[in-house]
Amino acid sequence: MNLNMKRILILFALLLTLLPSQTVKGEPMTLSRQQCIQIALQDNPTVKIADWEVKKVDYAKKETLASVFPAIDFSAAYQRSIELQTIRMDFGGESQSLKMGSDNTWNIGFSASLPIIAPTLWKAISISDTQILSSLEDARASRLDLVNQVNKAYYALMLAVASKEVVKQNYDVALFNADLFQKQFENGTASEYDVLRSSVQVKNIEPDLLQADIALKQCQLQLKLLMGVSTDLEIIPDIALKDLSEEMWAYPSEADFSLVDNTSLRSLEIQRKLLSQNVTLKKFSWIPTLGASYNLSWTSLSNGSPFRNQQFNPYSFVGLALSVPIFSGGSKLYGLKQAQVQLKEIDLQKDYLMNSLNMQVELAIDNMNREAAQISSSRDGVAQAGKAYDIMQKSFEIGAASYLELRDAELANTSAQLVYLQAIYNYLVSSSELDLLLGKENF
Repeated sequence: MNLNMKRILILFALLLTLLPSQTVKGEPMTLSRQQCIQIALQDNPTVKIADWEVKKVDYAKKETLASVFPAIDFSAAYQRSIELQTIRMDFGGESQSLKMGSDNTWNIGFSASLPIIAPTLWKAISISDTQILSSLEDARASRLDLVNQVNKAYYALMLAVASKEVVKQNYDVALFNADLFQKQFENGTASEYDVLRSSVQVKNIEPDLLQADIALKQCQLQLKLLMGVSTDLEIIPDIALKDLSEEMWAYPSEADFSLVDNTSLRSLEIQRKLLSQNVTLKKFSWIPTLGASYNLSWTSLSNGSPFRNQQFNPYSFVGLALSVPIFSGGSKLYGLKQAQVQLKEIDLQKDYLMNSLNMQVELAIDNMNREAAQISSSRDGVAQAGKAYDIMQKSFEIGAASYLELRDAELANTSAQLVYLQAIYNYLVSSSELDLLLGKENF
């Protein structure tokens, strides 16, 4: 092996050590809800588009601001005469024809203009600042909505995992009972009917288990879509759904339910500010404008070849231009009245939105209190159903209970656990929806 080949192998090995480790296809990854939110905020296309919108509006403001500075242009023009202009003049009663002009005309120069008094331009700059605030609020709204979607998708995944575990436990119990009847049948202590009935019960639970697998995969795909990660990645919640039951009182009665951070209300406030500035802009259209201009040019006139015997002579001037609006057929007046009507409309919209949001907050709090009470009741139901099932299982093993009684206890225990898990999920989803409603930035 030559020296160059050794160097290539050493460099390749070094690059392998520097490359970031990647998750192997199909390898599970345990992620918390906060980690999923962070990944989604970095990779979700909706958030990226909102950020680009902010940059676009910022560039639009800079474009408007550039109008305040002098505008400088360079121009160059060449003109070749085909027929010179002819004039006739009388000299002592004798008429003669004279050719005016030259074959070649060159004009090169610079021009500059500067607005001195331009109220509408100045107001347009302040409107651009407000438009940036509007874009920033839209980006914030996109983030809040994305966080809410990720929260609900993560909670749905936790519910799917927990529900599958409950169904799997029920399936394992059915298998155990089916094996027990089979052994008893072989020993002559159970009938063939009992064996068939227990086997059918196993078959009846298998579709539920399959449906639980499908639901789990769907929740996985939904969460990965929101996060913008590969579909090959398997995400595992870092905590079980039932372990969150102790946090079901996140909003005590004395909590702050102010709507000052509500994104819809803030967007409406910014829109009102824009309309108010638009009213002022309409009024500024009656104010005279004043602009300054400067021109510096060189002109050359010649005959014959356009590239020979050229003599450029300078010419320059400075000027002021005043424009005073006098009459426009009432267009400015009606434009102002239209802007004022829009401002009154948005005031009515704000009042309606405030009433609607306050009602939504009250309903959300009532729902969460009801769901918290249901969690407490369901927790007691799970404990009672589990205890009843244990008693019935022992009674069945010693022959003091029938299989139907055992099956009823199994169904009651499974139903109690699923109702308990669903209550926790409902509370968590309502909590996330309330966070979105209040505009709480948990990212």
